[in-house]
Order: sequence, then structure tokens, then C-alpha cells
Amino acid sequence: ARIVVVTHGLGIDFLLQGATNQMDQPFAGSIADLANKGVEFRVCNNTLVSRKIDASKLAMEATVVPSGVAEVARLQAREGFVYLRP
Repeated sequence: ARIVVVTHGLGIDFLLQGATNQMDQPFAGSIADLANKGVEFRVCNNTLVSRKIDASKLAMEATVVPSGVAEVARLQAREGFVYLRP
């Protein structure tokens, strides 16, 4: 299976450098492990602009896409992905 995590809004926060979970554990290690297994992380540029976050603040595994919502639609329509939301 190919897994692509598309984030927007507050959902991008775990991909920001230095982000931690509720137990103050960094997400960076888990992100790197998943990326090494082929999971892709994509971040909405519209969110970055509206929240005034520079793309340089993202984890190095993250790729910026113009629109998170449009990226999900594109993946479904053109690449046969299924949308799953936690």
C-alpha cells in the first residue's frame, strides 16, 4: 500500500520542527521512521500562508502542496487513492 498523509489547518502542527505530543515526546522520530517506510507527508501551502508559517519550519520529510483539499481530491480522482480521516 502507498500512504500519503495530507495535512491542512491545525493538522499540520505535528509536522512543525520541534512539535511534541501530549506527553512532550517529539514527533520527529516517528515521522522519520514512517518516511523511511515510504509514507509521504504533504502540507497545505494555503494553511502556511494563512497562519504565517514559513515552510522552513516544517520537518524535512514534509512536502508543500498548493492546497491540501485539492491534493486529496487529485489523489482520489487521478491516482485511485481512498480518503481516510481519523
